[in-house]
Amino acid sequence: MLDGPLLARWLAAAFALTLLLAALRPSAAYFGLTGSEPLTILPLTLEPEAAAHAHYKACDRLKLERKQRRMCRRDPGVAETLVEAVSMSALECQYQFRFERWNCTLEGRYRASLLKRGFKETAFLYAISSAGLTHALAKACSAGRMERCTCDEAPDLENREAWQWGGCGDNLKYSSKFVKEFLGRRSSKDLRARVDFHNNLVGVKVIKAGVETTCKCHGVSGSCTVRTCWRQLAPFHEVGKRLKHKYETALKVGSTTNEATGEAGAISPPRGRAPGTGGGDPLPRTPELVHLDDSPSFCLAGRFSPGTAGRRCHREKNCESICCGRGHNTQSRVVTRPCQCQVRWCCYVECRQCTQREEVYTCKG
Repeated sequence: MLDGPLLARWLAAAFALTLLLAALRPSAAYFGLTGSEPLTILPLTLEPEAAAHAHYKACDRLKLERKQRRMCRRDPGVAETLVEAVSMSALECQYQFRFERWNCTLEGRYRASLLKRGFKETAFLYAISSAGLTHALAKACSAGRMERCTCDEAPDLENREAWQWGGCGDNLKYSSKFVKEFLGRRSSKDLRARVDFHNNLVGVKVIKAGVETTCKCHGVSGSCTVRTCWRQLAPFHEVGKRLKHKYETALKVGSTTNEATGEAGAISPPRGRAPGTGGGDPLPRTPELVHLDDSPSFCLAGRFSPGTAGRRCHREKNCESICCGRGHNTQSRVVTRPCQCQVRWCCYVECRQCTQREEVYTCKG
């Protein structure tokens, strides 16, 4: 048995260790490219009698938090949609950064290191993850793959009396509500968590800004006496393009500290930028991405990326930037591609095979 003073010291040490471990963990557990779930998830192959609970195992493989796992399990369609959202977000991130020094390298150790810091790249990962989840859920509802939601059946359209609601709109109302609950909001005292949550909301807002109303006319001889209208989300490539622009114009923010208490206060934009009009809000009211730290160059291999040595580049477009001034190697090769393709009646395309020589440019080490 430990005596009183020794026990008190032991408990104090254990408490301090708990606080240290909590500080080392990410400020909030999120989903997608910002979570701990694997990015490549193979489909489950289960016996028919086990199919009713297959989504339980899929939810477990995603390594979700307890609340997230509970939300995942309550609808069999959620697990499939979460997996789709992870894949869609990762592919779009890699597409948008394919010509950049950081090309959205998401291997485990690089992603884990990025998520510990508040870079612009980290901000993009949070935004594209929440956007991907919102988009995938809204589409899953309208496609009938979810049990707890269906089409968007409550439109708020102008000239509503002249339109007949029809079609099957993407259920953005359900998906945005689900995503906000699923991602959750952590303590407002946690500076990093507030920044991450803000960037999550930016992803959702970009989805909402891209909603379009699609209408079809019905009437005698093509007249438009009655129109059937529904809402559709913009293609996810458009969402990725808008988020990439927000990445390029992201705001660096900092915190004000109360010198008497040592506690972090409201986040504020850097000197020279106009503050938001959010009053007591912890973040300036801005639809832009925000970040805390300056990004590394990503030129050399390190904790955050494998560097750019050996990366393929385009000589006239981005070799100087991607290769970080180290120069590039040129390799000539012969390739064969389909060419001079023609559509033949009725139902096939006929192409010739053309051989040509092309130059390949790769960054020096």
